[in-house]
Amino acid sequence: MGEFIRLDPAAENTVSAWYARPRLPARAGLVVVQEIFGVNAHIRGVADRFTLPGYDVIAPALFDHVEPGIELGYDARDLKRGIALKGQVSDEVALADIAAAIRRLRDGRGDNFPVGVVGYCWGGSLAYLAAAGLPVDAAVSYYGGQVPQYLDQGIRSKAPLLVHLGGRDGHIPAGPTADKLRMAVPGAEIYVHPQAGHGFNCEARADYRPEEARYALEVTLRFLDRRLMGPRRPAI
Repeated sequence: MGEFIRLDPAAENTVSAWYARPRLPARAGLVVVQEIFGVNAHIRGVADRFTLPGYDVIAPALFDHVEPGIELGYDARDLKRGIALKGQVSDEVALADIAAAIRRLRDGRGDNFPVGVVGYCWGGSLAYLAAAGLPVDAAVSYYGGQVPQYLDQGIRSKAPLLVHLGGRDGHIPAGPTADKLRMAVPGAEIYVHPQAGHGFNCEARADYRPEEARYALEVTLRFLDRRLMGPRRPAI
């Protein structure tokens, strides 16, 4: 469904992005934010699936600032490489790319065109920061490992927020993180999936949990539809 584009053709240092469009005119836009493995087949598939309910979707390739076109797998070697690449892309640079994706989605449609952000792993943390500081109408964070740190720093989501956490996530203490979120961001919707580990939404990862992934997606679609699109569109 999608294709790679230059995110902001007018900018000299712009990154590429996967741009997927629905068959009918979009009623809202989504920015899908990658894991530390690049805009790989999994992230492109996530973006493509979000077009089925009617979203225009852009997934910026954040690693293009360091190594254009990189796609990683999920073995130990690529995990180590992804962590190293992430360390070379600051939050500020990544948020600038997300902001550029938001502008691209609203280009020609006006500032009132609704746009949300959905992020996974590293992208889940960035989705939270986008909800705190960018002009988005809703944000969904899947197992964002830095969210507790941002809460401790006093960074508060301003947009409607949905958070998915794995009860067996060895990287994120789900219970304490959920408690912090409830205190810091009243009104946030928080789901702890008891049997899920880190990365449970990704079919290429060892912690993939298909039942939890399907349920989390349905929750996500309901949330986004309420915040961005109104009446429920056909399910993925």
